[in-house]
Amino acid sequence: MSGWKAKRFWKEVSVAEAEDGHLVHLDGRELRTPLKSRLPLPSRALAEAVAQEWEAQQDEVKPQQMPFTRTANSAVDKVRPQRDEVAAMLAAYAETDLLCYRAEGPEELAERQAAAWDPLLDWAAQTYGARLVVQEGIMPRAQDPAALTALAAALDGMEPFQLAAFHDLVALPGSLILALATIEGVAPAEALWEASRLDEAWQEEQWGADEEAAEVAEIKRTAFLHAHNFYQMVTGR
Repeated sequence: MSGWKAKRFWKEVSVAEAEDGHLVHLDGRELRTPLKSRLPLPSRALAEAVAQEWEAQQDEVKPQQMPFTRTANSAVDKVRPQRDEVAAMLAAYAETDLLCYRAEGPEELAERQAAAWDPLLDWAAQTYGARLVVQEGIMPRAQDPAALTALAAALDGMEPFQLAAFHDLVALPGSLILALATIEGVAPAEALWEASRLDEAWQEEQWGADEEAAEVAEIKRTAFLHAHNFYQMVTGR
């Protein structure tokens, strides 16, 4: 027996302003999250993006084609009830930040890492007063608690919609520093994503690209750029 699939039941999609944000309506009825929570969106741009996804659905509703809706739902249903826990989890990435772990060899790869990652660590030290320690190899090394506290403070003002997007900016590359650099516009998001993939790019140069790995990498790249776009829509940056 085939699984049940949601069908389009609405004719008109619209956006309306409310006291607590911007609402998406389907035939005049307010769009809700999967947990039936209200979904007031923090900016008109984000509401329009969500509305466009619902308008684009044809006979069958395909959630995988609705990234703005999914992230907005996550902000309300998942992040909001545990906002502090999510922020703490993301801040903890600084303890084992990707940018701090360097290749023991070959020398060319180590030089590429230093050229791409050292400026980001320098920026974090200057911006947040947080100098993280760099080391060779993958064995964990304790970071200065004061630096970790300073970096965690950078997340203090983020509300659930920001954190929902910031989660992917941190988790996909495995770097809090790179995520902070992305939202602060230190470099284009695409360039920062490529910087996070130096090791993978090196392997591809040496051994050739693997088709399956390339597909996964593209999915992650798209998700990272979507998260950045979502964050910008929330903050107006």
